[in-house]
Amino acid sequence: MAPRSFWKGYLKLSLVTCPVAMTPATTENEKVRFHTLNRKTGNRVVSRYVDAASGKPVDEDDEVKGYQRGEDDYVLLEDEELESVGLESTRTIDIEMFVPADSIQWIWYDKPHFLVPDDPVGEEAFSVIRDAMESTGTVGVSRLVMYRRERAVMLEPRGKGLVLWTLRYGDEVRDPEEAFGNLDGKNDPKLMNLVTRLIEERSKPWSPDMVSDPVQARLLEIISAKKKGRKRPAKAKAEAGEQPSNVINIMDALRKSISSERKKKKKS
Repeated sequence: MAPRSFWKGYLKLSLVTCPVAMTPATTENEKVRFHTLNRKTGNRVVSRYVDAASGKPVDEDDEVKGYQRGEDDYVLLEDEELESVGLESTRTIDIEMFVPADSIQWIWYDKPHFLVPDDPVGEEAFSVIRDAMESTGTVGVSRLVMYRRERAVMLEPRGKGLVLWTLRYGDEVRDPEEAFGNLDGKNDPKLMNLVTRLIEERSKPWSPDMVSDPVQARLLEIISAKKKGRKRPAKAKAEAGEQPSNVINIMDALRKSISSERKKKKKS
């Protein structure tokens, strides 16, 4: 069953407009979630805002956003003031510009969403915009209010639809030179050859099973056992592996690694 759209609006390019629907490209619906309960009564615990000084509960009408400018000193902002800085229209993705598809690095990508036409009449306009981006090797850049914030978004063609990525803000992305600037980056060609061979030995086709969640599976086992009134499964013992040691000769270590990988392949 196709996922339900959580946003509907319009895709606009100059004078061309078509209705679209959007759904998140990822989901956490299958994740195990817990509620906090009162062990004595079995009732759920409800969280409330309390005054940090008096400890008394704060009514919802008395809650207000504050920007800290000093110790115990805040600038208060009302809901109307926060809303005034948002986009006038939250339902139109107006493509303002196009950039080469490979010019926006992965680090700027935030959350992916699937975008599809929302009626048969607008499907032609949607497909023309999509295919034109595909043929020119470009992606569209626009702005949109999502998750109660104005976001820059990128639209890229993907199959029969578009993927809309929310993009991180400029002050959220650090300069990689801060982390990598002091690294030498030079390598011994012989070592490079050995590591390349090791990579080739370990290369295999991508599969979603590579990113399965073992903790999730274990939790489901425990919950299933408790539902049936059985004792929870015994805690799995971690296999004792060899403790890493300070490698003095990296060349010998790489040769041993390659030999070990080949032995594993022969056994399998």
